[in-house]
Amino acid sequence: MDTTDIKQAVKEKYGQAARRVTTGGSACCGAAPAAGRGCDPITSNLYDASQSEQLPETALLASLGCGNPTALATLNPGETVLDLGSGGGIDVLLSAQRVGPAGKAYGLDMTDEMLALANQNKHKAGAENVEFLKGEIEHIPLPDNSVDVVISNCVINLSADKNQVLREAFRVLRPGGRFAVSDVVTRGEVAPEIRQSVLLWVGCVAGALDENEYRSKLAAAGFEQIEIEPTRVYRVEDAREFLAQREIDVNALAPQVDGKFMSAFVRAVKPAANQSCCPPACCN
Repeated sequence: MDTTDIKQAVKEKYGQAARRVTTGGSACCGAAPAAGRGCDPITSNLYDASQSEQLPETALLASLGCGNPTALATLNPGETVLDLGSGGGIDVLLSAQRVGPAGKAYGLDMTDEMLALANQNKHKAGAENVEFLKGEIEHIPLPDNSVDVVISNCVINLSADKNQVLREAFRVLRPGGRFAVSDVVTRGEVAPEIRQSVLLWVGCVAGALDENEYRSKLAAAGFEQIEIEPTRVYRVEDAREFLAQREIDVNALAPQVDGKFMSAFVRAVKPAANQSCCPPACCN
């Protein structure tokens, strides 16, 4: 698929999801109308009651994630956090609470509708240490060595240039900074029919990296201490309804999907200043 086509498809679908939320609906990972927040096994039940109660309802309804990076990442008071593909702002607002008034939480998104919704949620929450930026995760509009933690929630898998995303994450992190994202990853061979579907790409599945390839790309970008921890493994029955709604031959493909798609928490660290100046490829 053409990179521009993928980016435009993602932008359109996530813009539609934001518009549904502002008119009283909700969204899910596949950006399809949802009867409830648990519209598919990827997006359901990610935030506990204590977190949900602290946020505007529209932030929860706009959640398109596959995990809860703010619950798994170590965030300290006074730190600066960047959320790649921040959507309606749910993870930015939760991060802002944890880093406190002395800290800062940035959200980066390329979709005008999501940015408008995120800023509405920021004002509803009264979050003064939050800033939403317009841009692409392949070209982060922040200076080198400017953030302590990069988080993301089921967005990197949507990029057609994941190497560039990881290089940019490495660039903006301070030495010793942490990469802590939730993402969909695969394990083993995946049927071409899945990867070739733009709808599934936008729906957080077809663009997913194999877990070993993810590790390799992080290492190539310069990261160390790389860990991938599965948080949800999707079985055949999880995928059956998800695929059937997209007019895909479920009986033919479901057995190939069983256990091969999972949400995972991906951790890595940028080496401290006295260990490395930049990714290995440029330190010649």
